[in-house]
Amino acid sequence: MSFVDYENKGAYSIITINNPSQLNALNSQVLDDLNAALDQIDVETVRAVIVTGSGAKAFVAGADITEMKDLNAEQGEAFGKKGNDIFRRIETFPIPFIAAVNGFALGGGCELSMACDIRICSENAVFGQPEVGLGITPGFGGTQRLARLVPVGYAKQMIYTARNIKAPEALRIGLVNSVYPSEELVPAAEKIAMQIAANAPIAVRQCKKAINEGLELDMDKAIALEEKLFGECFATADQKEGMTAFVEKRKEKNFINK
Repeated sequence: MSFVDYENKGAYSIITINNPSQLNALNSQVLDDLNAALDQIDVETVRAVIVTGSGAKAFVAGADITEMKDLNAEQGEAFGKKGNDIFRRIETFPIPFIAAVNGFALGGGCELSMACDIRICSENAVFGQPEVGLGITPGFGGTQRLARLVPVGYAKQMIYTARNIKAPEALRIGLVNSVYPSEELVPAAEKIAMQIAANAPIAVRQCKKAINEGLELDMDKAIALEEKLFGECFATADQKEGMTAFVEKRKEKNFINK
């Protein structure tokens, strides 16, 4: 992987987009490398994944305009599908993803962050969907995820005007959960990852499935989905361990992902 670094840290992993000469812009090779990094995740042992960008300036400054500018309609649709397939893989991956947004998250970068379960950012972070200023629409899920994450009026204004927003506004509208000084960002993401890793991994995965799939259902069907996933937890060793530890007033819990 030339443009993506994968580091396993035991209970969690860190994926770093590493294309600094182009502010970590997403071209076809970067997307392929990102997909290859996902292949390296051992879902039996890794319980959370952090995604960030190399350097202090950019998470991902966007897709590679140089690569895109001469595409025809068919090629453009194919490039959009390539990005969407990988981002959808992140969104539906069984374990949680945390975006640690360090700097510019524009276009494909904003879309990558939105495919993650949790977003935190540095004080210098800038988010935006600038595509209409380039004569295109967001192509990696921006029109769909942004309108699901923030009030739809904010989403439409950001997309229609191509206006970037800084970290405080991203926090105010709910696009990110927290804002940190740059040097504290990745440690904060690691703390969240460890908090996730301390819990029963099957239960965490069932929660991700229930939330993501339930949002696409009406309430009656969503509740039925939750009931099913809730019930399945009672067939796990981790449920027995978690509840036994509670009854025994034990702080230590031995979750084995089974």
